[in-house]
Amino acid sequence: MASQNIEQRRPVEGLRDKINSILGVDLDEALLIHSLTHRSYAYEHGGVPNNERLEFLGDSVLGLVVTESLYADHPEMAEGQLAKLRAAVVNMRALAQVARGLGVGDYLLLGRGEEATGGRNKASILADTMEALIGTVYLAQGLDGARVFVHHLIDPLMLSSARLGAGLDWKTSLQELSSSAGHGAPEYRVSEEGPDHEKVFTAQAVVGQESLGVGVGRSKKEAEQRAAECAWTELTRRANAVLSAEPTSDVDAAGA
Repeated sequence: MASQNIEQRRPVEGLRDKINSILGVDLDEALLIHSLTHRSYAYEHGGVPNNERLEFLGDSVLGLVVTESLYADHPEMAEGQLAKLRAAVVNMRALAQVARGLGVGDYLLLGRGEEATGGRNKASILADTMEALIGTVYLAQGLDGARVFVHHLIDPLMLSSARLGAGLDWKTSLQELSSSAGHGAPEYRVSEEGPDHEKVFTAQAVVGQESLGVGVGRSKKEAEQRAAECAWTELTRRANAVLSAEPTSDVDAAGA
């Protein structure tokens, strides 16, 4: 019913306990419920406040905390590499992964339509809610509390991303490799199938008129990244094969 109290709709004690254990303080339950309220639920329940403003705030707080951390931890990195590292953790897929680790989907307040189409596991909804939670922690505990929360959740991703090299952004890495080899910029050919809430995208990475990689994902971007990874791996393999097959120089041969 529209008049039913939000707190009665879905208990949030489990999530609150997890967040409290990270922060070391009690987070206000009303604030937490606000951050979990999707616009679809708000619309169906008389226009109660949704989490979009909190998401807007949390997005900026997340960007600041991650940026200052990367700047301090990697003094040797140029701006471009720092930007790649930040993009590797401040994106929908990474935030959805963090949200799933917290079990956020179990506590979302969704409208009937989103509930019926699997909204509890949609990467876009989970990522937006994660930003709203960060915004909520910032309001409750200030920037210091937000730093504690973000670092607890994001540091493992930043550590693994720093080790990825080309894998930070396969599309950019493929473009750089393709251009350096004289093939020009790669082209991506994408097809999709399935209903709107369960679409599957297939991408081909075409380099120099040749399809060198195929990727499948739940979003166009994910499919293209996977195709780019396959194509980058194949181009690298070919380049290494050419290098290993090159004959020794006349000088080397004479001295042998």
